[in-house]
Amino acid sequence: MKRDLGALENQQFDLVVVGGGIFGVCAAWDATLRGLSVALIERGDFAHATSANSFKIVHGGIRYIQHLDVKRIRESSRERTALLRVAPHLVKPLPIVIPTYGYGMQGKAILRTGCLLYDLLTLDRNRGIGDPAQRIPWVRGLSREECLTEFPGLEKDRLTGGVLFYDAQFHNPPRLVLSFLRGAVERGAVAANYVEAVDFLQNDRRIVGVRARDTLSGRTFDVRGKVVLNAAGAWAPGLLSKYLDAPVKPPLTFSRDTCFIVPRRLIGDKAVAVLGETKDPDALMSRARRHLFVVPWRDYTLIGVWHVVYEGDPDKFTVNERELQSYLDEVNGAYSGLNLSLDDISMWNAGLVLFGENKPQAENLSYGKRSRIVDHQVESGLQGLISLVGVRFTTARGAAQKVVDMTFRKLGRRPPRSTTLHAPVFGGNIDHFGDFLERTLKACPQALSPDVMQRLLENYGTSHTDVLAYLSEQPEWANRLGHTKVIQAEVVHAVREEMAQTLADVVLRRTELGTGEVIGRDTLKQCAGLIAAELDWDDSRIERECDQMEEYYTGRSASPNLRPSRAAII
Repeated sequence: MKRDLGALENQQFDLVVVGGGIFGVCAAWDATLRGLSVALIERGDFAHATSANSFKIVHGGIRYIQHLDVKRIRESSRERTALLRVAPHLVKPLPIVIPTYGYGMQGKAILRTGCLLYDLLTLDRNRGIGDPAQRIPWVRGLSREECLTEFPGLEKDRLTGGVLFYDAQFHNPPRLVLSFLRGAVERGAVAANYVEAVDFLQNDRRIVGVRARDTLSGRTFDVRGKVVLNAAGAWAPGLLSKYLDAPVKPPLTFSRDTCFIVPRRLIGDKAVAVLGETKDPDALMSRARRHLFVVPWRDYTLIGVWHVVYEGDPDKFTVNERELQSYLDEVNGAYSGLNLSLDDISMWNAGLVLFGENKPQAENLSYGKRSRIVDHQVESGLQGLISLVGVRFTTARGAAQKVVDMTFRKLGRRPPRSTTLHAPVFGGNIDHFGDFLERTLKACPQALSPDVMQRLLENYGTSHTDVLAYLSEQPEWANRLGHTKVIQAEVVHAVREEMAQTLADVVLRRTELGTGEVIGRDTLKQCAGLIAAELDWDDSRIERECDQMEEYYTGRSASPNLRPSRAAII
């Protein structure tokens, strides 16, 4: 992927996508597979906002059993299946245990019955998945003893057992976004990060492109397209109201979804769902309260999710120490064996997601149900403009398919069949990941340890060879950055082939380097030095980039004891 702004302004595209999160990127991927010419611009880095800060769970729709919403169950299960199939290196099944206390509506029998109903409604959940390790098993009940063996810190009083079901998990969400995008670019899409849409181009009541500004140089230019897709997430309503005076009706509400990371494994290979303090007001059949999840992820533990309606500037939300302490109090009350403090949290993740309509100060919040797709020709008479605001990372592919169908109709053409349900993402053409892993580890270069090689395969899939190719240019690029499992070749690859422009692009999105815990100054400078050699940075730019990363960690760290210092932390 090359950042070629000239290619953006020197042609007219069938589709111009504004927004480089998972929804915009999936639209670009689908459109290019169906033969459309596509441009995609992103005002920050690809996947830098909500997409990179999700809870990493691929939701298969089991929660919607409580709402008797069969349509959402079927949709979520289908999209989970698609991701397990097209990105087997980045999406894996995740076992989750729900403990049960007492009997009746809160007991094991009722919960297992609901889960079995879910299984029956999703009998096709493994269709087209040839790898047994990627398939979603049937639900099964657990005894009290089995639950306590897995999670000895659970409250024992009135514990009757539990239910084991499976969802799936993203190994690295930004890399999945990049894999979709790389596939789109390979098929002719023109994409650029750090390019902001500052206005819409209009011809009477038709939108014919966007006025764009390169945020790195300040240069302004036009990107012309027959159809424009506004997929800017929480920033989408602002674009419409600021430049077109065409607000979405009814107005969109967003939630600041928050989770936090503990930089060690607190549990085994299964997640656990424990009862929090709020209820689901939309549920027709509900357990006593909503669940909080304690989830193993890589070498870490994720805990969440907490929702707060947010109505301010999307660029200015934060999570303060008081809120984090209240979240800790809630999760410690639900799972007393954790006994966590702020010093246990390496950082918090949060993003803005589409939410339901809620009364002011409501405690039991109504969550977002479906993505919003707006045809502005119907809404306000503006031709050539579509807005897509997604509700869950999991459903991005399906929402993108609908948007591309609409794009074809706006172009006066019959939509060809979408192939994204089965087309592997870039690096994802793997029939059986276990066999691929075993075979490739046997051929692991002597300069790399097996754990580093496995991590490369989990992040890059079959495209790991692109990273290894750099070792013939500079053998020392096989060396790790600090004490992490990230090698120097990944940094070079991120700049040369994945459009990384800043230190944060590499540390937070192209690699695993700083996504789970705070990276010390020495390691940051080592990484920045590799980028500097590629982008011709001077020493002052290196220091400035490191300062900005430390500021990021200071804002994301829960405890002063875990905030960065001049010494290398990992």
